[in-house]
Amino acid sequence: METRPKKLLEQVRDVIRLKHYSYRTEQSYVYWIRRYILFHNKQHPRDMGIPEIEAFLTHLAVAQNVAASTQNQALSALLFLYQSVLKLTLEGEIDAMRAKRSKYLPTVLSKTEVRSVLQATDGVFQLLLKLLYGSGLRLNEGLRLRIKDLDFAHRQIVVRDVKGNESRITMLPESLIEPLQQHLKKARQLHQHDLDQGYGSVYLPFALERKYPNADRAWIWQFVFPAMTRSRDPRSGIVRRHHLHETGVQRSLKKAVNTARIEKRVSVHTLRHSFAIHLLEDGYDIRTVQELLGHKDVKTTMIYTHVLNRGGKGVRSPLDELALNAEAFWLAS
Repeated sequence: METRPKKLLEQVRDVIRLKHYSYRTEQSYVYWIRRYILFHNKQHPRDMGIPEIEAFLTHLAVAQNVAASTQNQALSALLFLYQSVLKLTLEGEIDAMRAKRSKYLPTVLSKTEVRSVLQATDGVFQLLLKLLYGSGLRLNEGLRLRIKDLDFAHRQIVVRDVKGNESRITMLPESLIEPLQQHLKKARQLHQHDLDQGYGSVYLPFALERKYPNADRAWIWQFVFPAMTRSRDPRSGIVRRHHLHETGVQRSLKKAVNTARIEKRVSVHTLRHSFAIHLLEDGYDIRTVQELLGHKDVKTTMIYTHVLNRGGKGVRSPLDELALNAEAFWLAS
């Protein structure tokens, strides 16, 4: 019996999984490749090249008005298609109209505002949000933490397989040690319940399931913040308990921000920005903050120094100087 040749998007998924890219990356790349093909009236990418890529990227920037990061994501997907799937070399440089990069400084909460927001949450979401702020973690880094990544003895967290498949070490706040340990007792009971019912498997990266057949059921590989219910893995079809979904965390934070009456545009990532700013305000050097955040280039971390230099780079307004001698100022006016 002859097997039909795989469709292009199926080939894309196969290569992505062979390279152990995340499921989110798979969804993103397939989305942009499909949009690229539809934009050019369903022409096969093999029959297109740099001019068509440039036209598509320019369309995103001009007609769709996408952010620079979104346009770069689309470009990465197309380069992956040509280089890793089709094995074609694109001759020349891609010269498309580029989307403008945002020059906005990150939103930062004061320590008082952070306290108000965290107090307006409860349960597991409060614990997770405290950890994200107290350790400077990205949302997905916090959600993907495994039991083995928590080092209570040394008060540290090993953040694994982040951008570029590199790892780093950040602090584990002392005030969270006991709450985390109490949380893990409940998580372990939940895991044992899954095992008793014939489940208890968790997703392992980089084909470790084949190398260590029983590791997917071991306690140390379970997620620190397991989901409330089991679900079917979209790739393997296996019913597993994944980690909490990011939307639940985002909704919890949004509700807390409203309750605390914070009139700023706050996201979960704002807690990471606030972590960095508060460390710098407390006198820690920029290199230390860079390592804790996992930035490859210190230039990325330097943006926080611009936030610190509020009010015209820290310069006192001449009106404030006059206000120091308020009585003389008003008498002269």
